[in-house]
Amino acid sequence: MAYFYKKTNFRPKRPVRSFRDLEVYQRTMECSAIIFKELQPVLAKQKFPFLENMINCGLSIPLFVAESHSLRFSDFPLAVTTLEKAMLSCNKMIVYLEQATGIYGSKVPVDLAGDLMRRYIEVRGKMFRLEKSWQRFKQANSFEAAPKRLNY
Repeated sequence: MAYFYKKTNFRPKRPVRSFRDLEVYQRTMECSAIIFKELQPVLAKQKFPFLENMINCGLSIPLFVAESHSLRFSDFPLAVTTLEKAMLSCNKMIVYLEQATGIYGSKVPVDLAGDLMRRYIEVRGKMFRLEKSWQRFKQANSFEAAPKRLNY
């Protein structure tokens, strides 16, 4: 009798030991490096008015992720707020990229900008799920930590 093994793409993720293990941190670092190396010279040549804002925004997203990861046990509401700042910055980056492609058209590598927009949309969704995961973890552990009342 033959047994058939159904293959799946499921792979358990490595445990998170620091913020550097978070996929959202790694992906946003990749995006910021691509923007700084490949897109910044093109936009500087075109004199894009929001270039400095765009670079600062792109570089701040990994910082917000690292900061929120560090704060999640000491000041949970502030950690969630900081992670939401990172999500807000992802939205800002999408707007900056759309503005650059809208203003300069073919003078800007449209395929690169489109790829970066897709990455930021994807990472923003992952950040949202990370926030929900942290909230579920916090809620599950808050019930265990609460002292049990004895009814006499």
